[in-house]
Amino acid sequence: MAERDGLFIIKTFSRDVDARLAEAVLDANGIDSIIVGDNAAGMMPYLNALHPIRLAVKEEDVEDAIALLDGGAPSGPPDTQ
Repeated sequence: MAERDGLFIIKTFSRDVDARLAEAVLDANGIDSIIVGDNAAGMMPYLNALHPIRLAVKEEDVEDAIALLDGGAPSGPPDTQ
């Protein structure tokens, strides 16, 4: 796990669709995330092999985000909204 500008890279992906799915899972559970990657807007997908797509979250969300993406549940209290 690497830190960059207050964000922590929690997972890398070789395909954009996988990164977007992980981002959606986090978003559905109230965790803000950002995808960092460049494949020339999809025109050069082979660039993902050289520079994987990275998924980053804030420090306070790292544990919950990793747990969710690994198929677990977040450690915080359940959402009662």
